[in-house]
Amino acid sequence: MRDPRLNTLARHILTRSLRLGKGSRFLVSAPALATPLVRAILEEARVMGAFPVYELHDESLNRLRIECYDPGDGGASEAALRKEGDWNLARIRDLAGEVVIRAYENDREQASVPPPVQQMRSRAFQEFKEFAINQRLWVLFEYPTPGQAQKAGMPSEAFFDFVLDTCTLDYGAMAEAVAPLKALMEKTDRVRIQGPGTDLAFSIRGIPAVPCCGECNLPDGEIFTAPVRESVSGTLRVNTPSNQWGVTFPELALTFREGRIVAADSSVAPDTLQQILDTDEGARYVGEFALGLHPGIRKPMGNTLFDEKIGGSFHFTPGACYDEAPNGNRSAIHWDLVMMQDAAHGGGSIFFDDILVREDGRFVLPELDALNRLGG
Repeated sequence: MRDPRLNTLARHILTRSLRLGKGSRFLVSAPALATPLVRAILEEARVMGAFPVYELHDESLNRLRIECYDPGDGGASEAALRKEGDWNLARIRDLAGEVVIRAYENDREQASVPPPVQQMRSRAFQEFKEFAINQRLWVLFEYPTPGQAQKAGMPSEAFFDFVLDTCTLDYGAMAEAVAPLKALMEKTDRVRIQGPGTDLAFSIRGIPAVPCCGECNLPDGEIFTAPVRESVSGTLRVNTPSNQWGVTFPELALTFREGRIVAADSSVAPDTLQQILDTDEGARYVGEFALGLHPGIRKPMGNTLFDEKIGGSFHFTPGACYDEAPNGNRSAIHWDLVMMQDAAHGGGSIFFDDILVREDGRFVLPELDALNRLGG
């Protein structure tokens, strides 16, 4: 018997995330492992009179397909990838939105793909990704797998419950509690962030703050904006593992000058780190600054979709900004780097215009205290 929470989640995806109506056409993209949720989505679509298009994929087969491309073949691979990007763009233009479901059995499946191939793919799909993210409704969900349960240090059944519980939070209550923070951020000019290995300063003046309360990501729970592009200065120590291009970076140390990453260091794959940041000019500038708000996600597990929502965390993102909070930075990269600021990770402080707003992961202003009490 299928878990009834999958149908609850499916209704949330179609009604709150995609806001579909009768006659809407949308895409569901998922691995075969996530078929129970795909079935629930198709059932809910039938009830509401929407028209799904679906495709099933496999990560290991996708890796084999990617390995067919060669940057040294005189441009043939790049042309083929750009054609694929054009096909994807044409398809998404004709749809109301997209449900992207991942189910990682091995999130390092692409570790064998050479970085120049990853760079080429990122650039070829940039126009499609920008349109899909900024001009269409979408939602991203990661179906629980034994591999991800192992990374989280949990039994499979407990991890399944954890994922569904965090995705079906009372997002209406979160939206109400975050409203004062949105107002405060949109009045703020100068941000200062301090913590072990971190001393960052930047401006967010004139850039909207966007609460995320159960719309595009599941689980959700953040508020994001962007730094003024050339305003970032100082140092950042990333203390949460991050996976990019099939490589897990346990920690990163970044130095910024006039908005640009001028030094980057990692104990793992330092050459790959430089190649990620050299994908294009925008990859060394920051396109997003966000605060994590989810009360049910308390520790990192090396999965960005969950880690960037951790209550008491923040993330800083080399690469493209979003149209909802634009700072002019365009890139084929968008790499969310998560920093924990709770006491267990050494703590940390965030100041808005020299006023302490959050310390050791907890908001200290009375008007923001409701965010400390979400889910409790």
